[in-house]
Amino acid sequence: MNQVLLYTDGACSGNPGPGGYAAILVCGPHEKVIKGGEAETTNNRMELLAVIKGLEAIKWDNAQVHVYSDSSYVVKAINEGWLENWIRKGSFKKNPDLWGRLVPLLKRHRVAFH
Repeated sequence: MNQVLLYTDGACSGNPGPGGYAAILVCGPHEKVIKGGEAETTNNRMELLAVIKGLEAIKWDNAQVHVYSDSSYVVKAINEGWLENWIRKGSFKKNPDLWGRLVPLLKRHRVAFH
């Protein structure tokens, strides 16, 4: 199976405030755009939700996925081991619902964050 490139972004007007997210998946010649929003949210929640929605859209297991995000919150949480520490401590201080959705997706696929 081809590798998947996942480009994500999230933002909100005010923090908290109305926000939106987008994810673009590219696999070979195929491209899929996913987008959405919430009336009252934060920037970090939208950044996380973009990654989650993108990974959830992949229909097969064990995909090789390269996630490109401008969110240092998301990228550093993965690449610098913050997420592993939160899991080990059994505590997500912020956005536990979204991190809880992301963790199984990271186990389902081979994901690299850039």
